[in-house]
Amino acid sequence: MLPTILDLTSLRAAYEAGKSPLDVIETVITRRAASKDPAIFITPTPDDTLRAEARALMERAPEPNSLPLWGIPFAVKDNIDVAELPTTAACPAFAYNPEKDATVVARLRAAGAIVIGKTNLDQFATGLNGTRSPHGAPRSVFDADYISGGSSSGSAVTVASGLATFALGTDTAGSGRVPAAFNNLVGIKPTPGLLSNTGAVPACKSVDCITIFAPTVGDGVAIRKIAEGFDATDAFSRRAKPATLPVAGLRLGVLDGAEREFFGDANVEALYDQAIERAKALGATIVPFDYAPFREAASLLYDGPWVAERLAAVEDFLASNADDFDPTVRKIIEGAKGKTAVEAFNGRYKLEDLRRQTEAEWAKADLLLLPTAPTTYKVADMQADPIVLNGRLGRYTNFVNLLDCAAIAVPAGFGDNGLPGGVTLIAPAFTDDALAPLADALHRAAAAGMGIDRAAVIPEQSRVASLTDDTIAIAVVGAHLTGMPLNHELTTLGGTLVRACRTAGDYRLFVLPHTTPQKPGLVREPGHDGLGLEIEVWALPPEGFGRFVAKIPAPLGIGKVTLEDGSSISCFLCEAHAVKGAEEITALGGWRSYMRSKSAA
Repeated sequence: MLPTILDLTSLRAAYEAGKSPLDVIETVITRRAASKDPAIFITPTPDDTLRAEARALMERAPEPNSLPLWGIPFAVKDNIDVAELPTTAACPAFAYNPEKDATVVARLRAAGAIVIGKTNLDQFATGLNGTRSPHGAPRSVFDADYISGGSSSGSAVTVASGLATFALGTDTAGSGRVPAAFNNLVGIKPTPGLLSNTGAVPACKSVDCITIFAPTVGDGVAIRKIAEGFDATDAFSRRAKPATLPVAGLRLGVLDGAEREFFGDANVEALYDQAIERAKALGATIVPFDYAPFREAASLLYDGPWVAERLAAVEDFLASNADDFDPTVRKIIEGAKGKTAVEAFNGRYKLEDLRRQTEAEWAKADLLLLPTAPTTYKVADMQADPIVLNGRLGRYTNFVNLLDCAAIAVPAGFGDNGLPGGVTLIAPAFTDDALAPLADALHRAAAAGMGIDRAAVIPEQSRVASLTDDTIAIAVVGAHLTGMPLNHELTTLGGTLVRACRTAGDYRLFVLPHTTPQKPGLVREPGHDGLGLEIEVWALPPEGFGRFVAKIPAPLGIGKVTLEDGSSISCFLCEAHAVKGAEEITALGGWRSYMRSKSAA
């Protein structure tokens, strides 16, 4: 019997206990058929196709959990390409049949995940409420009178209702965060460019992000790390430059005075205040800051020339198919007609001026804690006043991509009305990993469960650790990576994943012959000018670190490895003689890519 919420820990344990991906897929099929919300999917993956994909996975990788996402069901927002399913962006006349998966989808499927369908959304990802679709409005899993949030509406509901382990959304103005808040989920909103947008229908191409809905922060971060990576086919893709946040003395910026706006929703305001108190109890220093320049930047996304990017994305289609648009979406996009290049440049100048003003606030705080959404609405109320009420939902989200920030939205508990609220941690670009420990701790402290299961206990195995004086950091490069055959040697010793990163460029990676399971050899070659190799940093208690190191077989050992940010860390290294004549895989960028190439061959 599988739990209501299909988190990674539960499914991996089920697989270790003898269940198969086919068993899980049968559960998904049964639950999907029994769902009382008919608006979740636009195109479900057919039942027989799902069964065939589960069987194919077991033939490709017969060992349970031998791939990072072995047999993990996920859903995809229907503005992101999946090869076997049409992409519609919630506009039937726009539909096309993609020849291949979006880059992110391809990476997740190579890791063993199975697509269960394409989910509903606010048409052309234009909205934060989830009601702007000809396929109906998905509802909050807690009260069908209320909106699910959007535009990634169906994606959030699939995870929150137990149909999928995770789902992909997109986020331009908050679409990967607001639905998370309304459905008691985690929303991972990466730094813009960290995940490739190749294969996603653009909304505002310069600020769009593909996002992840997950039951826990640990799950969401693990999935993000598999999905991310530089993609030369995406002009806005960026190579990660991980940034840190203080482990001790963390300064947390919170709303103060006139900038606290909840539109009369005392429940959400109380949940925000409770989250602040939890953060304080976790050791954060609470610092009021001036939200005004962030709010002004947020207003530029719809009230400024950036709305012209939405027109640019669908201009030709709008010219020939205007009547096929949702009326509200059409009104918003057509509002960009007549915007001039002068207005675009003036908008850019205004944004840069506001960015400079926010520097004074970032000098006060290391990261921000904001309500994910200040309130929520019934579907009927939203449909009666679609633009004004939708605009309120984005008060604390719209600025994040314009100002190049990373964000993680987490549950904050439930109000007296039985509806959930959420808060979001926000910090400058590439702090994605650094945000995760506090986000995870806040979620756990809220005791809000996961998705529709308010009583669910967040698994210890998904805990996100930060490096402290009580742990020792070690980097792994091959068979000990998350989802790999020897990862259990870390987790059974109390190891917790801290982050994924890359080595400096002067390291080379080889496949060691005659090893079971297969292992790589990492060697340093001064002067080698590479892009660095993917590794993971784990934290172990001192006793566990000692026991782990004692078991390492020759020709491997522990030495210091330099990371791309110039810092050094203990890591697996290989004696140089052992790689003579061995297959070199440096160009693939890491062991995970090598294993993918083997499975694809």
